[in-house]
Amino acid sequence: MATLGGIEPFTTDTELTGQASLTVAEADTAIELGSGDVPVLATPRLVALFEQAAVAALAGKFPDDMTSVGASISIDHLAPSGIGATVTASAVVEATDGAALEFALEAVQGDTVVAEGSHTRIIVERERFLGRLA
Repeated sequence: MATLGGIEPFTTDTELTGQASLTVAEADTAIELGSGDVPVLATPRLVALFEQAAVAALAGKFPDDMTSVGASISIDHLAPSGIGATVTASAVVEATDGAALEFALEAVQGDTVVAEGSHTRIIVERERFLGRLA
């Protein structure tokens, strides 16, 4: 397997799954985040919840000098969630390609799937990554 940016390929024999939950508050709504004019869970906040779930899936999997960063995300926001609703996002590593990790995403409110999608994270060396700041 090839390396990406000098980082060895990441492999795992176990399923990596993470979750993150949110009880929707006013600060999480489309109105507050400027992504719409209705008091429902904003898509940008849902994206952040998915990233939290992906980060949780990888917790403790890297040495201290390594981390992962989001590279891309694609979601379909399928149903609205109002203030007070609890939304739980799950992220499951489906594939690895060198330092790239591909996640399948799903968010539910009770038994209702409110969003689904995919997310790519890249494993990086912290100092090298931060050295690239503009």
